[in-house]
Amino acid sequence: QVQLVESGGRLVQAGGSLRLSCTASGRTFSGYAMGWFRQSPGKEREFVAGVSWSGTLTDYADSVKGRFTISRDNLKNTVSLQMNSLKPEDTAIYYCAASPSTTARNYVKYWGQGTQVTVSS
Repeated sequence: QVQLVESGGRLVQAGGSLRLSCTASGRTFSGYAMGWFRQSPGKEREFVAGVSWSGTLTDYADSVKGRFTISRDNLKNTVSLQMNSLKPEDTAIYYCAASPSTTARNYVKYWGQGTQVTVSS
């Protein structure tokens, strides 16, 4: 059992930066691939970024490549998403996700409650 809690979402101006954090509870955190998803009103939830259980492999949606960076600290049971050069289209609720599979892109077992990110122009 893994419980996830996101934090760090807020209002930020276009071109600015923001760092989201996800804190996990449970003793099996290091065994999960982790990821970030986002969802805007009226749109489907989409994959943003993923990181393997070891932290050595990362995966990003084309829309955020070069701007976002995902990382994890298994000792602290945390996953972070550093977001730079933010655009208004990045506005969404961001969800932390945990997957027992190779990647969270294709399968998610546990979801966080989400944190709101709003980018103003």
